[in-house]
Amino acid sequence: MKRFLTSESVSEGHPDKLCDIISDSVLDAILENDPNSRVAAETMATTGMIIITGEITTNCYIDVQKLVRNVIKEVGYTDPDFGLDYKTCAVVTSIQEQSPDIAMGVNTGGAGDQGMMFGYATDETAEYMPLTIAYAHKLMKKVSEIRKFGDLKYLRPDGKSQVTVEYDDGKVGRIDAIVLSVQHDEHISIKQIKEDMYERVIRTVIDEKYLDKNTKIFVNPTGRFVIGGPFADTGLTGRKIIVDTYGGMARHGGGCFSGKDPSKVDRSAAYMCRYIAKNLVAAGIAKKLEIQVAYAIGIAEPVSISVETFNTSKYDEEKIVRVIREVFDLTPNGIIEELKLRRPIYKKTAAYGHFGREEEGFSWEILDKVEEIRKILK
Repeated sequence: MKRFLTSESVSEGHPDKLCDIISDSVLDAILENDPNSRVAAETMATTGMIIITGEITTNCYIDVQKLVRNVIKEVGYTDPDFGLDYKTCAVVTSIQEQSPDIAMGVNTGGAGDQGMMFGYATDETAEYMPLTIAYAHKLMKKVSEIRKFGDLKYLRPDGKSQVTVEYDDGKVGRIDAIVLSVQHDEHISIKQIKEDMYERVIRTVIDEKYLDKNTKIFVNPTGRFVIGGPFADTGLTGRKIIVDTYGGMARHGGGCFSGKDPSKVDRSAAYMCRYIAKNLVAAGIAKKLEIQVAYAIGIAEPVSISVETFNTSKYDEEKIVRVIREVFDLTPNGIIEELKLRRPIYKKTAAYGHFGREEEGFSWEILDKVEEIRKILK
């Protein structure tokens, strides 16, 4: 049976992604000085303005104005014509402390809120991620590299990608469609953009074995993408949660990640679920696996753990759950300790996905439980 599945990614200059990066930059700056801070930073971006709000409890001071302007500059909004300029934009802050009613549950080691979190892994790529989202991110990262360090000076910060894969009986077959939309200077021709994106981005990123004569490629399909970023759309933290995770291939609990310190299980437990799923698939438990955990506010242990292996495992799911409970500590404090989450590691997670990246700081991507899992199952 053939099935088509699609995932998207967005550039760091996308208005929602810019907000994620700012929120996580605020978090990193605070954790660097006070690792036990409680942070829930929310950002909104619109024409000529950045608004920072949320609940923050810390004993340190950070210069939010300077930090925000540096982020905007790094992303590439350096001209008033872009609708946002790091030198002249307004930066408004409205921040309060964490509610004492929430703090009393977190202070004792409990979860900071109720909710369910998901993790997923599949063996269809080397990074144990779905091919659709892996390629969508790689396309956007390549466009960013060329814009920042290459010679295509007509590129601007905003952009999107989308990849559709045809699966045959659950296995990757071919790429059916690629969509790449890049913001550009108004004086460049659409013909030049299409040629550059095909030769400099798509051909260098996508393995040719997945492309055929029927693969559809759309570059800036409207023909014009001059107005973009916060000038075109208001940005908000947490509006790209499927881009951040598995591209729609797995379920999502609903809570976003960016701007939240690791005491928030929306973030830390989702990271732990990815860590568990990846190690289980790498250990040969299943070809693909999804795990769900759920918490009650103020309670340390999860109220439920469930596993879905999509008929790709010889082990029953009840046994896999027993292995998870034996190998992994799923209390908030246990997760923070295991994954070393009280560090300023979050800014670089905000763009191009939180999972599938074997870079410094992405501790939830480490395969260090594989042998222990195999030993228990034997």
